[in-house]
Amino acid sequence: MEWLIAYVVPVLGAVLAGGLIGLEREYRGRPAGFRTHILVALTSSLLMLAAIHQLEWMGDVPGDVVRIDPTRMAHGILTGIGFLCGGVIFRHGLSVHGLTTAASLWITSALGTLYGVGFYGLAIGGTAVTLLVLGVLRWADQRIPQLRIVDVKVRYRRAEAMTEDEFRKLVAEFDLDAGAVSERLWSGENEDQARVEHRATLRGTGASNLARLAEHFRDDKRVVEYSLTPRKD
Repeated sequence: MEWLIAYVVPVLGAVLAGGLIGLEREYRGRPAGFRTHILVALTSSLLMLAAIHQLEWMGDVPGDVVRIDPTRMAHGILTGIGFLCGGVIFRHGLSVHGLTTAASLWITSALGTLYGVGFYGLAIGGTAVTLLVLGVLRWADQRIPQLRIVDVKVRYRRAEAMTEDEFRKLVAEFDLDAGAVSERLWSGENEDQARVEHRATLRGTGASNLARLAEHFRDDKRVVEYSLTPRKD
């Protein structure tokens, strides 16, 4: 029974915590999902168990020679998990994706460490709060008024292209601020293939404004190509 409490319970607790967090990430279609989070929590708990009970695997080494310091193992675990977290963060244009998944891997490693040392109260509480943040608070985050930043690129036929002032007025009609606007001319083999491109970073509140702007670009026969790329994942 003592062996069960000392070894099995910490491992099962870590696997359960990693599995629950991993299920949430798997459901969201994130790069690190169910199995990854379980392995992170399991590894952290096993390493901490090995650090705490190192007298059992040190063999005939005198006890007064062994210095048990589990905090060094914890520091090593959290340092190592940083490399794994860096692998799920990637940049697409000016947007950065994967930060929440990286943070979930980090907290999962910390929870596995807590289960490994037998700090069950803090570990269980941390698991519950983590699931609350990832699940329930996501609903609140989507409803908090926030400034939306979107990179826009629009190409017109050269003969029908808007001027910069006209482009700014168009964006302003949708309660969006264009900031700096860049213009580029794409030449073709003939005049009909020439294009004028406007690029800008739009700022404003409300997803409906961006949706209406996209609808305008779709309906505008002068627009040959356009893209709206949100900065936030």
